[in-house]
Amino acid sequence: MKLIIVESPTKAKTISKFLNKDYRVDSSFGHVRDLPAREMGIDIANNFTPKYVTPLKAKKTVSTLKAAAAKASTIILASDEDREGEAIAWHLAQVLKLDAGKTQRIVFHEITKNAILEALEHPRHINQNLVDAQQARRILDRLVGYELSPFLWKKVAKGLSAGRVQSVAIRLIVEREREIQAFKPQEYWTITAQLQEGKNGIAYDANLFRLNGKTFDKLDINADLATKVKEESNDATWTVIKVEQKTVSKNPGAPFTTSTLQQGANRHLGFSAKQTMTVAQKLYEQGFITYMRTDSLNLSAQFLTEAKEYLNKTLGKDYILESPRVFKTKGKNAQEAHEAIRPTVADRHPDDLKEKLDRNAYRLYKLIWQRSLATQMPAAKFSATTIDTEALCRNGQKHIFRASGQILLFDAYLKIYPEKTAEQELPALKETDKVELKKIETEQHATKPAARYSDASLVKDLEKYGIGRPSTYAPTINTIIVRNYVERNEDKRLQPTAIAFVVNDLLVEHFPKIVDYNFTADMENNLDAVADGDKPWQPVIANFYEDFHANLEKKYGDIKKSDIMPEEQSQEVCDKCGAPMIIKTGRYGKFLACSGFPDCRNIKKLGGGATSEKKDDPALAALQEKYQGVTCDKCGAEMKVRSGKYGPFLACGAYPKCKNIKNISDGKSEGKEIICPACKIGKIVKKFSKRGVFYACNNYPDCKNAYWGQPTGEKCPDCDSLLVNNKDGGIVCSDKGCGYKA
Repeated sequence: MKLIIVESPTKAKTISKFLNKDYRVDSSFGHVRDLPAREMGIDIANNFTPKYVTPLKAKKTVSTLKAAAAKASTIILASDEDREGEAIAWHLAQVLKLDAGKTQRIVFHEITKNAILEALEHPRHINQNLVDAQQARRILDRLVGYELSPFLWKKVAKGLSAGRVQSVAIRLIVEREREIQAFKPQEYWTITAQLQEGKNGIAYDANLFRLNGKTFDKLDINADLATKVKEESNDATWTVIKVEQKTVSKNPGAPFTTSTLQQGANRHLGFSAKQTMTVAQKLYEQGFITYMRTDSLNLSAQFLTEAKEYLNKTLGKDYILESPRVFKTKGKNAQEAHEAIRPTVADRHPDDLKEKLDRNAYRLYKLIWQRSLATQMPAAKFSATTIDTEALCRNGQKHIFRASGQILLFDAYLKIYPEKTAEQELPALKETDKVELKKIETEQHATKPAARYSDASLVKDLEKYGIGRPSTYAPTINTIIVRNYVERNEDKRLQPTAIAFVVNDLLVEHFPKIVDYNFTADMENNLDAVADGDKPWQPVIANFYEDFHANLEKKYGDIKKSDIMPEEQSQEVCDKCGAPMIIKTGRYGKFLACSGFPDCRNIKKLGGGATSEKKDDPALAALQEKYQGVTCDKCGAEMKVRSGKYGPFLACGAYPKCKNIKNISDGKSEGKEIICPACKIGKIVKKFSKRGVFYACNNYPDCKNAYWGQPTGEKCPDCDSLLVNNKDGGIVCSDKGCGYKA
């Protein structure tokens, strides 16, 4: 028997379908070894030697794999084809004490029968260079996190963290926010004329293009000038002075890489980077798409042939290319060059999978399929027309108005991959034609600041600056949100919290290398060099750590907390001891604290106590009306709606004599509606307790089913239990005995 070990049960099931009974495919359920959770785990004095441990949750899996390996004639390590996958294979070999003579390593970028069989025909050894590169990244991140985070705890606030990549991402977001805050809008005006050839001709809009024969900046047009030009042009003679018509082409975009997939899914589907990668992982493990962590733009010869045949069969010869369109990977640091992200089978139409996939998986697969096929289709053709019309005013002034329009001649790739293409048909005019003014309008505008980052635009800038690699974009964004440095606003844009400004300014001033764009990118280049075998990993870490550690030790003595977090005076008086309250800044923003600390530890939210009601909140007002007349089941007093850290709740009106509180549930979980799998009657809703947020059946007390992580609505592929989001930002099975991790 030959034993194949992969990372996930889903991947194992898919591969098992392609192999005979001579093979057994098992899952390691991800990493079986890592640095310890509660200590640094790095022997700095001994050339940064890591101390790896097997987590408790992985011990049972390791025992099972050891038993299976002992019976196998050959052990084949088939983890993902990237640095992390290589490290998983290496850790497995170490933990299971595998005999090198009967251990093989195989890689593949898609989970199809042909790809698996081809990989089995060409096994290799573990690539130690890739392992070392991953080790170096893990150790660097651990050193920064474990040494700099305690510094932030002492000098700023408890619970804070710093990271080599996350802190740079925060800097980008903070600097964008400051740019927005400093922005001063400038007024400008536009002037639009509606023109028409005769009474029955096609009317068209033309915008002021030249002012008295001269070009102008848009900010040059103020209210007075706009009014003057309008008045002059009202009585003008209008003559077409230039007509330009040409055919323009629009080529399809390149196939998806990790970063462009995250950007595309964010723009088109509203997915976060994390959501995109979670869904893509499932599609990959089910064998529907190629590996989703890549910065390559290559497409295999087989796929190109399949795509051409499918397009010719379904759309005809006008929709195929004579020769394949090839895209060149631009990034100088492109690593582990697999293929671009594409469907494993070109003619597997999204509708063929509609019944097999959940809604999000279907939508993402459709986007990938459309984009991949579109790359091998002709350019769309448009007829573009520009008409310049002169307004000869009575005072001799000449103003030129320009109209631009286009119509689609041939849809080409747009047939498969629809994109917004504004079409406007202009009349068939020629030079010297006279046209009539129907109306002329002026409109006031104001310049706008740069938009806050979305997941898509942040990933784009991280890639532009060379910060991180395909596998790190989504985890980085998730980390800075989970750690309260960034919040998603009502537009799903990334907005920094108050503490983000404090921590960023501290790092920029005192630890500039940590948040320097170029330094971070150079470190990624060094890690690439380790992966290529051009550099040993220990000197890369040593060169960074020596200066970093020395500076950190110095800053402990140089910086006082009061310098970073100055206290502000307030008009409030402590209701417990009568001392003045002062304004402090903590992890979750500013708050009121008693100046009599430590004798008095009273704290309050700014603007009221910890449970103060937001009277201007319409949602709270609605809840007040809904729960009017509800009485306390302990003392009989009327219950009041209050707002706390975890949202609205009911509190006894007799507080502090009675401290009874009750959760408020609207009967909905975050996201889609989920029927309780236990009772099949209730719905899973968000609830709150002293321990924090949890999710439970609203049929309580008849049903006591509950989850600490937010359910996704999807079922575990191994045991059919609900999948939930865990505290680390991943997706796991709600049944702890199962161990499935997406």
